[in-house]
Amino acid sequence: MTRVEKIDLSEKFGLFSEQWSPKIVAEVNDMRVRLAKLEGEFVWHAHENEDEMFLVVHGDLTIRLRDGELNLSEGQLAVIPKGAEHMPVAKSEVHVLVLTPKSTLNTGDAGGDRTARAEWI
Repeated sequence: MTRVEKIDLSEKFGLFSEQWSPKIVAEVNDMRVRLAKLEGEFVWHAHENEDEMFLVVHGDLTIRLRDGELNLSEGQLAVIPKGAEHMPVAKSEVHVLVLTPKSTLNTGDAGGDRTARAEWI
């Protein structure tokens, strides 16, 4: 019999406090479901070969794009297409669910000290 588990997002968000450090909670085919807490500005970056989906679970998130910005509130999501340069910004702490291929780095092509190796929680 296949084991199926439910995942309580509130419980998982309660297990960590680090910001800009995604945590893996599930895998779907070759994709990872990651949770992250964000506050402040991230770095401008792009993912050359991967789309990136952001779902706001708590708070408000702005995603700056070179030609404008997206403002997302709780329950809203956006897909940033591969190759699109973007920078997430949160005025106060926001909780997001991010769906990306397993190989995706949070800093994309920018690299640097903000690159986090996602760990399972």
